[in-house]
Amino acid sequence: MKRVIVGLSGGVDSSVAAYALQQQGYEVIGLFMKNWHDDSVTISDECPWLDDSNDAMLVADKLGIPFQTVDLSEQYKERIVDYMFDEYQKGRTPNPDVLCNREIKFDVFMKIALDLGADYVATGHYCRKGTIEKNGKSIYKLLAGVDDNKDQSYFLCQLSQRQLAKALFPIGELTKPQVREIATKLDLVTADKKDSQGLCFIGKVRLPEFLQQKLKPKEGVIVEIPAEQEYYTTETPNFDSKIDELHYLTKKIDYTISDGKIVGKHQGAHYFTKGQRKGLAVGGTVEPLFVIDTDVDDNVIYTGQGKKHPGLFKRALFVTSDELHWIREDLALKVGETMKVKARIRYRQVLEKAILHKVDNGLFVEFENLQSAITEGQFVAWYLDDELVGSGVIS
Repeated sequence: MKRVIVGLSGGVDSSVAAYALQQQGYEVIGLFMKNWHDDSVTISDECPWLDDSNDAMLVADKLGIPFQTVDLSEQYKERIVDYMFDEYQKGRTPNPDVLCNREIKFDVFMKIALDLGADYVATGHYCRKGTIEKNGKSIYKLLAGVDDNKDQSYFLCQLSQRQLAKALFPIGELTKPQVREIATKLDLVTADKKDSQGLCFIGKVRLPEFLQQKLKPKEGVIVEIPAEQEYYTTETPNFDSKIDELHYLTKKIDYTISDGKIVGKHQGAHYFTKGQRKGLAVGGTVEPLFVIDTDVDDNVIYTGQGKKHPGLFKRALFVTSDELHWIREDLALKVGETMKVKARIRYRQVLEKAILHKVDNGLFVEFENLQSAITEGQFVAWYLDDELVGSGVIS
């Protein structure tokens, strides 16, 4: 009998995942990961880990499976929290959920599970795993979940073949309503529980307060850039090569304060991210202001009016070689090769047609349509049909 350790988070998805595995004849063990101790920055009544671990325990009890808690807060702090601070300091916007899967659930947690004699690790993610044989060896595919509204393959875009080999996603074939229905039939305490929000396992965190622990507030100015600025209206030059064009399309505009007018003050450029609208506290504009760029060195936030402002849009992005990741290593492009894909630059974004261009020092992703708020530090993931084949950090 194969042994599976399921990461029970105290939510409905992982509860039903555990049940589904039981039905498939696995020996199931529930493990709750405690990743956070500091209650001072969580909005404590929203989602304290104690309630979650309690719910996880009650579910394990109901299903009659062994249960234990593991404390991974040290590794979580090192690998996720410190990384986040570091990225924000550089003016990039990290995605803790993607990292949590790569570094915690399918690495630290997986090692613990395998040491406990598990054959597999399972989670309540809405995605599926496929296997194909190629030249006599198994290759694992990461496929989108059946429920379009809930597909979470994006969050697993950094997994490796080694990690996928040991992973199971028991609810990938189900929709959210089906999952809730099963939990209700089984009378699980998590059946009607709201979906968790916020950082993977930390609970709801007030991000500025969380960041303020490390990143000290410092006052700077908010500048509004008019949509008529000449660099938005200059004609696209003719290019000698496709690569020259891609360099042009991904080039950042170097904004300066004199390009616009000062419309307000902020408490630190590193608290803001591209495309952000909330928290600027500047009134009196015809349309709301959106962040189009942040300059953490000079501590300036550049904004534009309305979500159609040209400063928000780009057609291409770049991923450096060391931040490029192929789940399907067998499909990895060689220099000079291209691939037609569908890609997304954030969770739940509708997949957009794009072409990958492999170059010496990385990979260009060129979209058919302009994309809003392409954000450095976030992940771009690309798909062939419903299979996620690779991803990278937007540079």
